[in-house]
Amino acid sequence: MCKTLVILILLFDGTLLKEEYALSRPMPVHECLLFADDHREAIATYREFDDLMRNGYYLNDGRGTWQGVLCK
Repeated sequence: MCKTLVILILLFDGTLLKEEYALSRPMPVHECLLFADDHREAIATYREFDDLMRNGYYLNDGRGTWQGVLCK
């Protein structure tokens, strides 16, 4: 059972952040990953470019990009 959602964010200055959020209740990994997908859709927008290496989820607040998630 997962109790914490960790979001990996790469800031535009090269800093990698691990933002940790306590889940409101323990949940199975699959449910945590579904919750993370919903959260990503709420805080980031997928963008495509001619340079495929730049494609990805860009945070709506302009700080950087969503790199991944851990459920622990």
